[in-house]
Amino acid sequence: MKRLLKMALLITETCINCDMCDLECPNEAISFGLEIYEINPSKCTECVGHYDKPTCQSVCPISNCIIKDPLRVETEEQLMEKFVTIQGLV
Repeated sequence: MKRLLKMALLITETCINCDMCDLECPNEAISFGLEIYEINPSKCTECVGHYDKPTCQSVCPISNCIIKDPLRVETEEQLMEKFVTIQGLV
């Protein structure tokens, strides 16, 4: 069986600090960093368990500002396990 690989998300330097993504994150993984918004990879599940696709990407007005983090490769199962842990469903 082929495992679907996903990744935590990453906000790039093209971020304009519009605050849209922060409000939409169901895991509270997004916060303002030193200059732009940042995503805490230990809290980011790409909205697995909440929505069909990442809401932060859906509401971001800048194209390709929020991308998959190539340094944080996770499977769909790992993201679901993280969701369960974050939500206290263990």
